[in-house]
Amino acid sequence: MPFKVLGLSDPLVRGILATGYTAPTEIQSQVIPIAIEGKDIIGCAQTGTGKTAAFVLPILNRLSHQQHAGKSRAVKAVILTPTRELALQIHQCIIDYGRFMNFRTLTVYGGVNISGQLTQLSRGVDIIVATPGRLIDHINRRTVDLRHTEVLVLDEADRMLDMGFINDVKKIISYIPPKRQTLLFSATIPPEIHNLVSGVMQHPKTIQVGKQHNPIETITQHVYSVTKENKMQLLLYMLQNGGMYSILIFSRTKHGADRISKKLMHADIKSVSLHSDRTQNQRQRALEGFKSGKFQVLVATDIAARGIDVEGISHVINYDVPAFAEDYIHRIGRTGRATATGDAITLVARDEEKYLHQIERFIGKKLKLEKYEGFVPAAPEPKEQPEHQQPKPHSYRGRQEGNKHSSNAGKKDFPYWRRKKH
Repeated sequence: MPFKVLGLSDPLVRGILATGYTAPTEIQSQVIPIAIEGKDIIGCAQTGTGKTAAFVLPILNRLSHQQHAGKSRAVKAVILTPTRELALQIHQCIIDYGRFMNFRTLTVYGGVNISGQLTQLSRGVDIIVATPGRLIDHINRRTVDLRHTEVLVLDEADRMLDMGFINDVKKIISYIPPKRQTLLFSATIPPEIHNLVSGVMQHPKTIQVGKQHNPIETITQHVYSVTKENKMQLLLYMLQNGGMYSILIFSRTKHGADRISKKLMHADIKSVSLHSDRTQNQRQRALEGFKSGKFQVLVATDIAARGIDVEGISHVINYDVPAFAEDYIHRIGRTGRATATGDAITLVARDEEKYLHQIERFIGKKLKLEKYEGFVPAAPEPKEQPEHQQPKPHSYRGRQEGNKHSSNAGKKDFPYWRRKKH
């Protein structure tokens, strides 16, 4: 089915074709016609199936039929998303698809100087893609006016709830007219989202593509049992012998991500880390370097599970098993995107097997623990005890130098099991 059949405007279709896309995905073909009609939608589809275009294209189509776009401070559409990376990628999709249209869009997020955002807002914007916290800052400063907003999008809604954005989201919604179109998208729809929906949406149409808890079929999942001490050895063996070319590795902690990346660099594997302690410029350089192939490996924390949309990731490796099963879905969904195929590898130490069982219950599938073929871990070197921890020889000086007839002589220098009981 071509995009033109979905009811999109000619300039918008030209922009879509210029990006190289010729046919909509299943979620797009189901959502776009209903969204064009102005109805509220709950869209649930697995990661990598094209949800971003499913809400961006109807917004651009609406703008294409409106006159004087960009000349007013009135914001026509607000897209809320949990991370800066995801906001920037949605913004880029808007620019790409709308290249033959006349509109203005702006990303609004924290961690950067606010003056640049203030300057662009003063010129007028039609679409704002924002993280909740920084948008609240602008609302409080009265630099953003949402009284004329026609479309609200909650992207990765379950993640925003997990990250504690629920109160900010509700506050932002209170500034938007009740008469609006609301589009909510996520890969999973927990009960908390249904509670939120009941108060902010009008008779929403639910569209679900695929099974909510199952990773998409184009991803092959591998689970390898390995001791915690041998994880790095196995990772290096995989990267050096597995024919991998674009790898995203997930670490549970920021310190762990930096440590893994440094060890890979020492092994002559081009790697970079991405996490919340890095500046926005560092994060952008890391992502651009990974996309361009400058870095073979990107090591990230879960902040990237929803914020990375990079074509051609061949492998996702869970160096640490995620503590929450939902994060597993979003992590491995970074590969096998759209119609491509990909591999997801999870390294499981003994103390992480409980997390693996949670994942299996969540996806309704047993994941077999395997051994990595050809990998023979080197025997761990015996650890030398620090000098202050090494056992000291028992001292007999007390008995030798004390009162030989005293039963307590030298008693403090003897282990308790050598002491006589009286």
